[in-house]
Amino acid sequence: VSVKFGDGNRYGLIGANGCGKSTFMKILAGELEATAGSIALESQERMAWLRQDQFAYENLRVLDVVMMGHQEMWAANEEKNRLYANPDATEDDYMKAAELEGVYAEYDGYTAEARAGELLAGVGIPNELHEGLMSGVAPGWKLRVLLAQALFSDPDILLLDEPTNNLDINTIRWLENILNNRNSTMIIISHDRHFLNQVCTHTADMDYAKLTIYPGNYDDFMEASSMARAQQLKANDKAKLQIAELQDFVRRFSANASKAKQATSRAKQIDKIKVEDMKPSSRQYPFIRFEYDEKDKLYRQALIVNKVDHAFDEPLFNNLNFMVEAGERIAIIGENGIGKSSLLKIIGNILTPNSGSVKWTEKAKLGYFAQDHSEEFQKDVSVFEWMSQWGRPEDDDQVIRSMLGRLLFSGEDFKKKIKVLSGGEQGRMLFGKLMLLKTNILLLDEPTNHMDMESIESLNTALDKFKGTLFFVTHDREFVSSIATRILDIRKDKIIDFMGNYEDYLSSQED
Repeated sequence: VSVKFGDGNRYGLIGANGCGKSTFMKILAGELEATAGSIALESQERMAWLRQDQFAYENLRVLDVVMMGHQEMWAANEEKNRLYANPDATEDDYMKAAELEGVYAEYDGYTAEARAGELLAGVGIPNELHEGLMSGVAPGWKLRVLLAQALFSDPDILLLDEPTNNLDINTIRWLENILNNRNSTMIIISHDRHFLNQVCTHTADMDYAKLTIYPGNYDDFMEASSMARAQQLKANDKAKLQIAELQDFVRRFSANASKAKQATSRAKQIDKIKVEDMKPSSRQYPFIRFEYDEKDKLYRQALIVNKVDHAFDEPLFNNLNFMVEAGERIAIIGENGIGKSSLLKIIGNILTPNSGSVKWTEKAKLGYFAQDHSEEFQKDVSVFEWMSQWGRPEDDDQVIRSMLGRLLFSGEDFKKKIKVLSGGEQGRMLFGKLMLLKTNILLLDEPTNHMDMESIESLNTALDKFKGTLFFVTHDREFVSSIATRILDIRKDKIIDFMGNYEDYLSSQED
């Protein structure tokens, strides 16, 4: 791969899972060595990247972990403090410390702690954790601290591998604004289509065994790449037709003395015509459709939630009341840890509220996708055996094989034990389960986690076509924007129930 990144552009690095995006990013960051070739960084340019080693800083203060993102500033401060703390320091040591004071000031070191605190607040780390050790920060939130660390130095080059993981929708919006107001050259891996559209000026597509740069964001890329491939296929068809006509002429007239010269000329023309080798794409789209029998169609009211109270250590919901009409598509949004999954479990009769009632209409059939579904894949059974258990009595082996094939599982995969499946494969298996169950209600808790872009787009299409009633929790803005007809926004002191789409909801909050 030969490519140049620069000029303050923001590149979305995209490609199918397993195509090498994260490996390429690690090579750029210097964490891995390339098998061949080299990475050239212009002198004096500073690079920062989102580290994934979330447990590497357990004994350090949270604010310090963020400030370590500016390596030169941090090193100057550490050396300065070491010299001042040395009881045997010489005059030269104090001169060196004074120089380091200047370096530290040049990097705005004396405002560093305040700036680090602002970033921590931006990524949602509570103020009371800033002075504490990293060991006191929950695992999912440690990655937020590392995101603040990557942003802290405002580097010339910024590498971000899945920066929106574990972020809620509001924090993702904050991050979009931060990145759009910076001049850094950025390379970003993300499965969040809306985020890529909001932030990226260019798209770096890793496919067909090469890396191609396209101007524009993700939607621009999808349009341009589809058009370019269609044009190439058309050009190839035209070239093949031309070759066939020339070959026919050569075959008919090469033995004819009067036409031999023309036949030789045509043969030379054939050698000059190029048919581009169209390599197969590494992208594969599963086919997902959620359907149910016509006799199970719901009319009018589907659900009544009446006076629901629930608490764990602290109250989550108090006197919660709402009704749902059949066919509504409801997005449950809010900060991480606010109670979105708990509400979905209460609605799905998986969690019993402390008081109040949840009443579904008589014909309601619920299909639930858990955020943590690892328990579903603990049995010592094969992929085929696991999927077979969800089929109806009339579903024979061919129905199960067809279902697995649509979800990108090959014949060899059928024998694979479910324990060894990746997160993305587990997700596709659960979609297959829901398709076989044919439920008229879907309750989905973060269904895009671990999914590649192709699976996310296929799921988006499937839910858009789903005729039943839908509740879903997601941090994927595109999902919420394109699917939801109603928003339940869980706040610390209330739940906002908004009838309308997400864009209208945001506008209502700005008024």
